[in-house]
Amino acid sequence: MSLFKQLQAVQTAQARAQQARHELAVPAHALLARGERYPLTTVGAAAGAGFVLGQLNVHPLRVPGLGALLSGTAAELVGQGARLLAEFAQDSFDPS
Repeated sequence: MSLFKQLQAVQTAQARAQQARHELAVPAHALLARGERYPLTTVGAAAGAGFVLGQLNVHPLRVPGLGALLSGTAAELVGQGARLLAEFAQDSFDPS
């Protein structure tokens, strides 16, 4: 592969990453704003998830390969899930 093709591939990947960041920025902001409006619900959900994972003895460092999974594909799935959750919450609970 020539230097110019490699440079083009890097620029294409950078553009895709920038676009993905932009697509997740608005729903993530909405989810964070909702968390600021309802802090007890946010803390309760985080505490509940932590309690359940603790009871199941699930820890990323204890499960082989889970750390790599969380940094790769699962992170994308979590991002998509957060986007969908933010859109659903924004549509369902819009006070206007």
